[in-house]
Amino acid sequence: MTNVFPYSRQSIGEDDLEAVIAVLKSDYLTQGPAVDSFERQLAEYGNARYAVAMSSGTAALHAAYFSVGIEAGSEIITSPITFAATSNAALMLGIKSVFVDVEPDTGNMNAGLIESAVSSKTKAIVPIHYGGHPVDMDSVYAVARKHGLAVIEDACHAISAEYRRQGTGADSRSSSSKSQKAEEVDWVRIGSCTHSDITVFSFHPVKPMTTGEGGAALTNDPEIYKRLRQFRSHGITKDNFVNASHGDWYYEMQFLGNNYRMTDIQAALGTSQLKKLDGFTERRRAIAARYNEVFKDNPYFDMPVQRSYARSSHHLYPIRLKDAYKKNKRVIFSRLKEKGLGVQVHYIPVYLQPYYQQLGFKQGLCRLAEDFYEREISIPLYQGMSDADADQVVQRLLSAFKEL
Repeated sequence: MTNVFPYSRQSIGEDDLEAVIAVLKSDYLTQGPAVDSFERQLAEYGNARYAVAMSSGTAALHAAYFSVGIEAGSEIITSPITFAATSNAALMLGIKSVFVDVEPDTGNMNAGLIESAVSSKTKAIVPIHYGGHPVDMDSVYAVARKHGLAVIEDACHAISAEYRRQGTGADSRSSSSKSQKAEEVDWVRIGSCTHSDITVFSFHPVKPMTTGEGGAALTNDPEIYKRLRQFRSHGITKDNFVNASHGDWYYEMQFLGNNYRMTDIQAALGTSQLKKLDGFTERRRAIAARYNEVFKDNPYFDMPVQRSYARSSHHLYPIRLKDAYKKNKRVIFSRLKEKGLGVQVHYIPVYLQPYYQQLGFKQGLCRLAEDFYEREISIPLYQGMSDADADQVVQRLLSAFKEL
């Protein structure tokens, strides 16, 4: 039987297993020291002041919208080329998503369209770093600052990605040493929140690192940090009471939160994975470079691009079918699956989903996003691939097109 290469998958080593087993043998399986340790190391990695681990990226988005104070009836501006969780988490709080169109090559929201979508109801901009390629955050930040809007980065694809600041005045709250070269200081990790109030990560197994399920929200704001922590635990606090304390056992539920806590088991895996993340990313970048070299000037599809201000984490390698092949996407997709390539499509524009259609969204809202969807296929790319694996993907992919 032909080996199947999924579009992405986790890499679990003996060190990961040992970290998880150590927690299973300990006194804490949840709400213990492993979560605290993971949060400290994640904040350090992202170059942010605080990190709050959550049960999923969706949970982290939900907590983020709440923690910046967006109220029911308000609006956020975001991209339709994303997993439904980005806008679903807003709907959970009665917040409407206003979708702006995308760049046809990166799949990222077109930052030049954001300001025209701002209204009196707009409270936040939520850029999605599609496939691991950062959005033009200087432009996003400039609009947000002008209109007094929060910025929440949906970086569920983009842990370990980097962004080069372009000089529109974003706050530099990173802890980079002033002795570093200017080139190094200009580049910041996604997660540093230099252009945002909160950055959200996902640790699903197909992402660059995993905790099984899991996510996190990073911030530099101490008040947002407190709200994130309280929201993930039913809105309960054990300090800063409204009423007089009844005793050492006392706690208060001060608002409606959720059980979005990460377990120590997951956190132990995350800490182990985080130590290897740079190596994982280096390998993903090497495979992407290998693909780029082989696929250049091919007649079938366009390759992913990388802007001068971006260093992608390469969570995805999204090809885009050229005009002559776009109409045959269904046949091409099936042929690739038959050849053992576990391809996927990222994404159906959110507003085309039946639920969103019932809310009044119509086809044609973001024509470039719809065109992107009609062309896009994500081919296998993950850190566990060998050079021989990557060559097999190339061979099978090009063979499928030649057979059409």
